[in-house]
Amino acid sequence: MKNRILSVAAAAVALCLGITLPHADVQAASRDDLVNQKQKEESRLSNLRADLEGVDVDLQKAYLSLEETRGKIPAAQQALADATNELMAAQREAEAKAALLAAAQSELEDIENVKNENESQAAQTRQSLGELARASYRGEVTPSAIELIFGTSSADEFLDAYQANEALSRTQSVALTRFEQSAAQAQNQGARQEAVEQRVAELKAESDALVETKAQIEAEAQAKQDELTALEASLTEQSAALEAQQGALKQSIADVQAEQQKLSAEIARIDEENRKAAAAAAAARARSGAATPPAGGNAGNTGYWLQPPIPRPLQVNSPMGWRIHPVTGARALHYGVDLQSACGAQQTAAGAGTVASTQWAGTGGNMVTINHGIVDGHSWVTRYMHLSAFKVSPGQRVSQGQLIGLTGATGRVTGCHVHFEVWRDGAVINPMTLPGF
Repeated sequence: MKNRILSVAAAAVALCLGITLPHADVQAASRDDLVNQKQKEESRLSNLRADLEGVDVDLQKAYLSLEETRGKIPAAQQALADATNELMAAQREAEAKAALLAAAQSELEDIENVKNENESQAAQTRQSLGELARASYRGEVTPSAIELIFGTSSADEFLDAYQANEALSRTQSVALTRFEQSAAQAQNQGARQEAVEQRVAELKAESDALVETKAQIEAEAQAKQDELTALEASLTEQSAALEAQQGALKQSIADVQAEQQKLSAEIARIDEENRKAAAAAAAARARSGAATPPAGGNAGNTGYWLQPPIPRPLQVNSPMGWRIHPVTGARALHYGVDLQSACGAQQTAAGAGTVASTQWAGTGGNMVTINHGIVDGHSWVTRYMHLSAFKVSPGQRVSQGQLIGLTGATGRVTGCHVHFEVWRDGAVINPMTLPGF
């Protein structure tokens, strides 16, 4: 019986050890993974926000909300899987505790049976010893050797009496020994019973605590399941709503393209004016015999004289270049670089020049265009979009670093930033390739 109890207890302990909760290092690694996932998701949404720039703001928000919901689903699925695993671990631990408790209760029952048996034997022996004591008190004791010699008439009678006397003495000795053994065993079993009873009480308390913990884990797992179900339902609903707005999305993209054509035509007009002005100046110098002015000190590195419109260091939110529209899949050129800048931050002229226009540019919001004229044989124009306020007027002459406006989120954007463009000879170039950037 004892071996069976030990084997059950050992199996239960092994089961407990097999379901030990994750070590703190593993939990810390999981937290790091979650932080990394969150950062990646934020970066993904930031890129989507940039790619959607120019689309109707309500459509941007709808699509970003859809993608944000879509991005939450993997984390919700993982959270549900973790909660399910934790629940299974709690279930296994509860079963292990139940096995331990059953083994301890079985052992306690065996101890009680053995203890009762020992106590019964001790009581019987005590009764026999009591009868012997009373017989001795009445003088009904075994005769001494002298009494046997003088009390028998023959050698055979003496031998029979002596053997009977020895047998009675041995019976008394055995009874006394049995009483001592039974009493000692009963006492040992009592101590063992007390220890097992304490263990049973501990296991019951632990089992009760596990029941409460398991109920809490079950509730958390159900909450994770409900969250995932709600996200999936929201994703379906948002996808259907966005699908219904495909016509508005196409129109919004068409508006962006029309706006770009209009702005490019304005740049072409400025370039033409710059070339005409440069040609007229050259003709006047020729008529007067004046020498042609030398090129700048770093003519081989064009644009060296331009400086960023905001203080360094520069943080690029979205680079200049071709984008793949996240909804339509169409390629579109991002004409400028988007730089991180707080709402209301000052923006300054990248170089000296004349303010060609301050206007509402539709998708670009409040926009300042500065004509820098011909520098080192090239026509230069810079543009600053999404401003919250103008600080210059058309036709105004500005110097490099002069305040021209404040950072904003006007036009079809969802957040404040600097959209900065550099045009050379009617073609847009990447500002981040210039020496000053």
